[in-house]
Amino acid sequence: MDAAEFRRRGKEMVDYIADYMETIERRQVYPDVQPGYLRPLIPEEAPEAPETYEDVVKDIERVIMPGVTHWHSPYFYAYFPTANSYPAMLADMLSGAIGCIGFSWGTASEATLVALLAARSRKVKQIRSEEPDLSEAQVISRLVAYASDQAHSSVERAGLIGGMRMRKIPTDEKFAVRGEALRRAIEEDKAAGLIPFYFCATLGTTPSCAFDRITELGPVCNAEKLWMHIDAAYAGSSFICPEFRPLLDGVEFADSFNFNPHKWLLVNFDCSTMWVKKRSDIIGHWQIPLGRRFRSLKMWFVFRLYGVRGLQAYIRQHVKLAKEFEGLVRKDGRFEISADVVLGLVCFRLKGSNDVNETLLKRINAARRIHLVPCQLAGRFVLRFAVCARTTESRHVQQAWQHIAELASEVLQ
Repeated sequence: MDAAEFRRRGKEMVDYIADYMETIERRQVYPDVQPGYLRPLIPEEAPEAPETYEDVVKDIERVIMPGVTHWHSPYFYAYFPTANSYPAMLADMLSGAIGCIGFSWGTASEATLVALLAARSRKVKQIRSEEPDLSEAQVISRLVAYASDQAHSSVERAGLIGGMRMRKIPTDEKFAVRGEALRRAIEEDKAAGLIPFYFCATLGTTPSCAFDRITELGPVCNAEKLWMHIDAAYAGSSFICPEFRPLLDGVEFADSFNFNPHKWLLVNFDCSTMWVKKRSDIIGHWQIPLGRRFRSLKMWFVFRLYGVRGLQAYIRQHVKLAKEFEGLVRKDGRFEISADVVLGLVCFRLKGSNDVNETLLKRINAARRIHLVPCQLAGRFVLRFAVCARTTESRHVQQAWQHIAELASEVLQ
């Protein structure tokens, strides 16, 4: 493909992408293919001679799209959003063309690990300066890190990769870690001869979008010389709106902070940001891979083409839609809300057993009109309704609720 053909094909692909985005709600949101569906659709070996571009493009719909979960469909309400916008797509094209290899950190999962490794190094230096006879291995063997029992699994994985014991702190009735719970755990571990060194606070947990009380936790961490890392992967984008910034109160106590613009700030995957209070603490642990893509270019495009007001309007619209869905749930006496609705996530369930809620979710996802995923809250099976797509409107939320309510009637008969 030469430059002339690239110009022509590029315009065609932009048209295809625009058509895909404009008509995405007509597609079945969740595929009904089985694992291995691709095998009979593609040859056993790569072609000896080049194929035509037209043949490749035809196979997008024949081969690829049947197996795709359409994350940007207005009927996708699973997990959390994965951001998407036309400016970010254009920037991604340019980023791929420039192809530079940057040297910085990667995703939220990696940021958690990087912060943990930096915290480990800082604590080892501190302890060995106080007790020079201890070896590095002796200090490391006694280190203990902490995280919420609602924290993402990547936090626990960071502990495993870093070779650290990780203790989960129980949460309160709002599924948030409180300062006193962390203080008790630290005291118990110090009495057992362990060395507390790191706490990962979460602002916007994956199961319920709960917020650890960092105004209480921060002073505990600072007093005990623990590194406090804040994982705000989803909720961090909302802090662009002044009305949600009180959720960030206490950030001044943190040693590091991370959020993912690729979740909720219209920057397509992958794009994650990290701040550190003291740069020198983390220089030896910038990131796990040596290089990275030019992700910041996507943010630059999005910020300039949407502006702060445009991004704020987008966040507020998602929160408004979540509140609309919450209202629909509360009006139906068969259902209950399982956690505070703060941002774009609604946790709800049928009043009754876990089994009946599992059956309802199976019916919802088997119908493939909308897509949801569950979580466990205080031992209860809960359905999560996350407003995800940039194009989701009130009519989509209303249709989703009508569908859920109808299936609930079938399940309860």
